[in-house]
Amino acid sequence: MKYWLTSLIILFGLSLFSQNEEALDSYFDLNYFSGNIALHNNDILHLITGHPEGVIFSWNKKTFGNEDWQQRYNYPDYGASFIFQNLRNEVLGENYGLYAHYNFYFFKRNLMLRIGQGLAYNTNPYDKVDNHKNIAFGSHILSSTYMMVNYKKERLFNRVGLQAGLSLIHYSNANVKAPNTSVNTVAFNLGLTYDLDEENSEYIDNLSDEKFTERIKYNIAFRTGINQSDVIGSGQFPFYIVSAYADKRLSHVSAIQLGADVFFSKFLEELIYYQSVAFPEENVSGDEDYKRVGLFVGHELFINRMSIETQLGYYVYYPFDFEGRTYIRIGLKRYFGKKFFGAMTLKSHGAKAEAVEFGVGVRL
Repeated sequence: MKYWLTSLIILFGLSLFSQNEEALDSYFDLNYFSGNIALHNNDILHLITGHPEGVIFSWNKKTFGNEDWQQRYNYPDYGASFIFQNLRNEVLGENYGLYAHYNFYFFKRNLMLRIGQGLAYNTNPYDKVDNHKNIAFGSHILSSTYMMVNYKKERLFNRVGLQAGLSLIHYSNANVKAPNTSVNTVAFNLGLTYDLDEENSEYIDNLSDEKFTERIKYNIAFRTGINQSDVIGSGQFPFYIVSAYADKRLSHVSAIQLGADVFFSKFLEELIYYQSVAFPEENVSGDEDYKRVGLFVGHELFINRMSIETQLGYYVYYPFDFEGRTYIRIGLKRYFGKKFFGAMTLKSHGAKAEAVEFGVGVRL
C-alpha cells in the first residue's frame, strides 16, 4: 500500500509541475512490482525466502519521426529509470539502480517492450565475517539490466494512463569481485503514466525506400577492465583484449561481423598458479599459458548513434581450460562521428559471466 501512496503523491506533484511547462513530448511513469527470484543456480536456494518488490520510476522522451531512425523503429521512446528493490532477504539487502532505456512499440502501440541498462548499488554485499551467506553479490556496485513488457493505454483520465505487464531484473557484478552468483527477479508490474503535454505531436511518415549500401568496413578495438576468478580472496586483476574484425552492413539497421580476439587475462595467470599448488590432482603444472585467442561471428543492430552488439566466439588457442571453449559477448556501442566508438560489453560463457569490458575502437 505504501508504494501506491508514494506513486500517487509523485504523480500529483508532477501534474502541478507541468501546468506551466511548454510541450516537452515526454512523460513519467511509475510502476509497482512484485515477484520471485528465479532459481538459476541451486547455490542460491538459501537466499530465496520471500517475494521481492519495489518501484520503477522513469522519465521518457517520445519521438515522432523527425529523424529516419525513429521511423524505422516505429517511433520509440528513450529515457532514464530509477529502480528500488527490496529483495525480501536480510542477507541480500536492497538494491538501488539507475538506467538508460529504450521503449519499443508493437500492435498499434498497445504493447511496449522496454530494455534498460545501468548500475545498481547493493546495501549488503558479501563479507567473509559479517555476511558470508551472500554469495550472490560480491560488491556494492553491480551491473544491472532490466526488461519490461507492458500492455499500455495512455491518457485514459486526462493525462493519466495505465500499464501492466511483466518485468525481468538482473543484477551481477560480472566477476569484478567474487562471489558473483547473481540474482534474476521475474515480477508482475502495474503502473501509472503521466504525460507532460496537453496532447501529442503528429507522427511524421516520410521515410525513403532507397536501398542502403556500404562497402565492407574494418574495425580495431581495445577493451579492458578488472575481474577475479571464482576463488574468493584471490585478488582482482586487469585484463586486456585486442580485437580485429570486418563488418558488412546489410541494411540501415543491421550488420554482420567476422573477426578475432586476443585475450590477456591476468586473473587466469593467478588461477593457474593457485590450482597447481592447491589441487595437484587436477594435473595443472603452473606453466600453462594464460593467454587465449578466439574467432567470432557477430551482429550489430544500429539505433541512431547507439548500437547493440552480439558476438559468438570459439577459442582456437586455449592452453588452459576455463569455462569451455565458446564465449558470448553482448553490449552497447556509442559512435562519435563516423569512425570512432566507445563500448561497454559483457563477456560470458553461457550464463557464467567473466567480465564487463570497457572499450574504444575505430571503424575504417
